Amino acid sequence: MIRFAWRTLLIVLGLLVCVPLHYASLLLGGSRWPRRFLGWTAFAAGMRVRVEGEPLRRDVLFVANHLSWLDILVLAGASGTAFVAKDDVARWPVVGWLAGLNNTVFIARTARSAVKDQADALRTALASGLPVALFPEGTTDGGMEVLPFRASLLASLFPPLPGVKVQPVALDYGAAGHDLAWIGEETAPANARRVLSRKGTVPVVARFLAPVDPAEVGDRKVLVQQARREIVEALGPTPSGPAPDRL
Repeated sequence: MIRFAWRTLLIVLGLLVCVPLHYASLLLGGSRWPRRFLGWTAFAAGMRVRVEGEPLRRDVLFVANHLSWLDILVLAGASGTAFVAKDDVARWPVVGWLAGLNNTVFIARTARSAVKDQADALRTALASGLPVALFPEGTTDGGMEVLPFRASLLASLFPPLPGVKVQPVALDYGAAGHDLAWIGEETAPANARRVLSRKGTVPVVARFLAPVDPAEVGDRKVLVQQARREIVEALGPTPSGPAPDRL
C-alpha cells in the first residue's frame, strides 16, 4: 500500500510539473513535455529503460510487441512517439485527455467496415512527419507470447509515403514480463494497482531494429510478417515462435 501510494504521488507530481510546461512550450512552437511525462511515469512505476539501436525521430511508424500499458510509457519516453489507440480511450477520464496531448491517433477498431478510414487517419498523421507507434497484436492478452500481427492498418503505408519508414521495436521486460502482463479479465485499475505495488525495479530494454522501407517490400502482409519475425528474434527464446499472421 505504501509503495503504491508513493509511486502514485510521483506520477501526480510529474503531471503537475509537465502539463503547465507543455502548454507554455506550445506558445514557443513545440513541446516535448508529453514524452518527458510518459518517460517519468515509467520511471515512477519502477521501469528502468535502456535503449538499444537508434529510434527515428520523424517519418516513421514504429511497430512493437504489446505486453502492458507500460509499453506506451516505455516507448514514448524512448522515442517521443505518438500512438494509435481505440477511440474509446479518448473518453477515459484523465487518460483520454493525456493521450490527446500526445497527438494520439484515435481509431474505431471495432468497426471493420471502417478500416479504410482508420488507415487514412493514420496515413494523414504519418504524412505530416509525426512519429506514430502501433501495436499490431491489438491486445495484451498474449502476455509474453507475441501474438500474430494484424496487417490492416499498414494499408496506411501503401502507396508508399515518401521518406516514411517502418521501424520494428522489441520491448523486453525479461522474466518480469510474466508479472507485469495485462491479460485475462483483470481490469485496468486492478492491473495498475498491482504493477505500482510491485517490489523493486524492472530493467526494460527497448530495442529499435533496422528501419524498413515499405516501397522496397511492396506488400503490407509481407511487411507485417517481416516486422513480427524480427521482433520475435530480437526478444529471444521466451516468446513463442512464428505463427500465422492475422490479416
